[in-house]
Amino acid sequence: MTDRRMNSKVDEFLSKAKKWRAEYEKLRMIVLDCGLTEEFKWMHPCYTFEKKNIVLIHGFKEYCALLFPKGALLQDTHGILTQQTEHVQAARQIRFTHVQEITELENTLKAYIYEAIKVEKAGLEVNFKKHTEYALPEELQNKFDAMPALKTAFEALTPGRQRAYILYFSSAKKSQTRESRIEKYMQQILNGKGLND
Repeated sequence: MTDRRMNSKVDEFLSKAKKWRAEYEKLRMIVLDCGLTEEFKWMHPCYTFEKKNIVLIHGFKEYCALLFPKGALLQDTHGILTQQTEHVQAARQIRFTHVQEITELENTLKAYIYEAIKVEKAGLEVNFKKHTEYALPEELQNKFDAMPALKTAFEALTPGRQRAYILYFSSAKKSQTRESRIEKYMQQILNGKGLND
């Protein structure tokens, strides 16, 4: 491994790490052995191939992880990739709670990293589920039927904004809560704004 590929911002990140430091350092060595460029993006060590993101090192309360932005395209022959939440479409994680796990999986991790590089070299892309594939909550459909202007405004939003609203409205368990959420955001939709704008 050569020092020229090490990024000083990652050095700083590691020096400040209170938790997972040994795990981060081991993951860093494994990833750098695969010939990737070390960068620091989104407050995390990020490893790239020809400026394309291949893998990131993340730390959470219960575990640390290697995160593959296009992990859904990997074969996962060892069944170790995890989908963080049901709505994450592309990224996958390999989670760790101890440096020993990382050491034992070193060759496997390198194989996954090399596969992720091949995915990028081949120009493969994740086929994202379209916002139209998400079921509209009945309460939203009822509002659209009652107020065509709301439907028009909703359909004028970007697909990502539509998806965010659909997921937010749908996540309420009670119909009454879904109704009140829709009521609360109707004006924002009419104004062409997203959930977090």
